[in-house]
Amino acid sequence: MKQTREYPIFTVTKKGTRWVEGGHPWIYAEEILSKSTEPENGALADAVSESGKYLGTGLYSRESKIGLRLVSRNANDRFDASFWRRRVQYAWDYRKTVLDTADLSCCRVIFGEADGFPGLTVDRFSDLLVTQTLSVGMERLKDTLFPILAEVLRADGQKINGIFERNDVAIRALEGMAQDKGWYPLPGETPPASPITEICENGIFYAVDVENGQKTGFFLDQKYNRRAVARLAKGRRVLDCFTHTGSFALNAALGGAEHVTAVDVSESAVAMAEANAKRNGLDDRMDFVCADVFDLLPTLKKGDYDFIILDPPAFTKSRKTAERAEKGYKEINLRALRALPRGGYFATASCSHFMPSAQFERMLRSAALDAGVELRQIEARQQAPDHPILWNVPETDYLKFYLFQVV
Repeated sequence: MKQTREYPIFTVTKKGTRWVEGGHPWIYAEEILSKSTEPENGALADAVSESGKYLGTGLYSRESKIGLRLVSRNANDRFDASFWRRRVQYAWDYRKTVLDTADLSCCRVIFGEADGFPGLTVDRFSDLLVTQTLSVGMERLKDTLFPILAEVLRADGQKINGIFERNDVAIRALEGMAQDKGWYPLPGETPPASPITEICENGIFYAVDVENGQKTGFFLDQKYNRRAVARLAKGRRVLDCFTHTGSFALNAALGGAEHVTAVDVSESAVAMAEANAKRNGLDDRMDFVCADVFDLLPTLKKGDYDFIILDPPAFTKSRKTAERAEKGYKEINLRALRALPRGGYFATASCSHFMPSAQFERMLRSAALDAGVELRQIEARQQAPDHPILWNVPETDYLKFYLFQVV
């Protein structure tokens, strides 16, 4: 191994070595055989095989099951501010390449491991950046990274007025970190007075509350799937289930739907969706219902709607509950398919990494069989490209979205 710096050296088992050489950036704590010294929590360490072969350099987590998250496989890298600036610039240049220019004002700028920032999410909502830091290594680096984020985007002519941290997530406890949220103090700058900003996605305007909205304030990963729904919605009676902010419903209405009903079990979500409809002048062709979708669908007469959209929250967040989740997905899809007429259209999604495509498709085939219909696939889609998928890191591949005609 070529050593150009002095970091603690972690020796990794043969199993862990194969895992890393296969392209995955995680080294589990149980695969670490020895450490030359015990580094500070969140500090850098080199990983080597039992034969001494250099595997990469990563951020150490003392409390997590993931003991080391690799950030480089190049033994000559120096992890100074210039290194992180290059990596931020690379991530931003990628977005500029794969997204429409109009979508750069509301997009995911950093997608964790897929961009070489393990445990860090950064979303842009107009003039605000929202961060979620889920690894102690990124937490340790944020005073270097966050000013660089603002500087790189501003240097490209992007208006950035502040950075809001959304670290109010329980998973931080796995890294020994407390939950918190608030404005990050950019040097010499005063944070904005309000955590609410406005974005435009697919020609539709939304108010985004980065302090209190779900996740970082708004779900960006379905932006192009919403556009695909809009193309099919013209002249149709659309039911958007689990509407949340009303995004699919609004895209369908803007796409020329005859009428759109937006449904959510949350009263606050329904109110938010209705407010967004009024903001965009689309409320005259929409109505909003607060109801449990599982209960609502069986009450529908076949043909009440000729386009149904299912975009539920994740039914499973672990492998242990995947089988039970599959039953839930089947039931909700079965009820929707029974409500659609022949020739109707159907959109269905799962946002859980623990429900892989093959399992989700098996569930859909079973639901269609029980409903006595066939599914003509129009498209099989995934998350928008600002949420890139690394084929060697299956955790980055989570969103499944299908469009069908019922025949």
